Amino acid sequence: MSKKGLNIEYKHRVSGHFEHHMNIVECIEILNICSRNIEILWTGVCGSDAGAMAGKLPEAIFPFIPGHEAAGVVESVGSGITEFKEGDTVVPLWLSQCEQCYFCKSPKTNVCGKLLATAKLGVMVDGTSRFRCRGKSIHHFLGVSTYSQYAVMDCSSLVKVNPSAPLDKVCLIGCGVPTGYGSALNIAKVEKGSTCAVWGLGTIGLAAVMGCKDAGAARIIGVDVNPAKFELGKQFGVTEFINPKDHEKPVEQVILEMTGGLGCDFTFECVGNINTMKSAIQGSHLMWGKSVMVGVAPAGHEIPVEYKSIWLGRTITAGLFGAYKPRDSIPKLVNQYLDKKFKVDEFVSHTNSLEKINEGFDLLKKGETLRTVIKMH
Repeated sequence: MSKKGLNIEYKHRVSGHFEHHMNIVECIEILNICSRNIEILWTGVCGSDAGAMAGKLPEAIFPFIPGHEAAGVVESVGSGITEFKEGDTVVPLWLSQCEQCYFCKSPKTNVCGKLLATAKLGVMVDGTSRFRCRGKSIHHFLGVSTYSQYAVMDCSSLVKVNPSAPLDKVCLIGCGVPTGYGSALNIAKVEKGSTCAVWGLGTIGLAAVMGCKDAGAARIIGVDVNPAKFELGKQFGVTEFINPKDHEKPVEQVILEMTGGLGCDFTFECVGNINTMKSAIQGSHLMWGKSVMVGVAPAGHEIPVEYKSIWLGRTITAGLFGAYKPRDSIPKLVNQYLDKKFKVDEFVSHTNSLEKINEGFDLLKKGETLRTVIKMH
């Protein structure tokens, strides 16, 4: 079968710039043997895909089909598959959960051993490749490659969700919203009455703000160079705002002054820049501050941390997908969204067609969008 998809025309890599726009390719052949063929209906434009296209992530092997935040329906299943059936409403899982490996059985992590073994190989989590173009293999991205109208996925990379959910919204529950929301609730475990600060008020940052608010934080300081993000941030729970461009002193120094010299109980870096990571660490309380590194820095970058900045008890941590085990959690999160227990609709700022997906990345680069969602058909 042949369906329309996207691949990357690799030209050259320039660190820090979007140099890889995508071309529409209509000759993608999908090898569908004893598997689940998924019709992708909606997918999000995420900064991780931009980083992958810029050559900053080792999980991206050129040429490849990006995309990891999506929702769709099961079009067909192979023989022996009983867990899914044609017509099921599903969310692809870039963070697989096989439920059988050592890591999946542990409550201490949400990272699946299958993903660890295959993420940097450009294949599905079962170790196979299903995309071809003109006789040549096209690599997968994180086992899902949702910038294709159709894709084959392993059962561990897929979960059924409530069929009444609007897929143009719940596609964001496949990555951005839980990543930020869970960083506050599951990783930091924000406490009632605490003071928090969030660097970067994009989708993940505002989801972290939302998590801090739901946990009962008394003060939530938003940090962003875009002044328009303050009014937007108020909708999610930001109580105070810092624009680094308005201050000659470092942001962490401004935060120390705002908190009586103590720093914040919890800080969240949602940019993916080692300088803002260092700022978030230094802006946390020296004794019990907890800094969560949510943003993804380019491979090989290191955070410069002086030992004496942590020796009194300050901690630094990180995690994937807000520490949610995806197959266990995504159906519950979708139902919580349908019950209006947390925001998702408010993160969708733009909608576009597959043919205009590059416009979504242009908006992302300019900081003029929260999430652009792409209608795939």
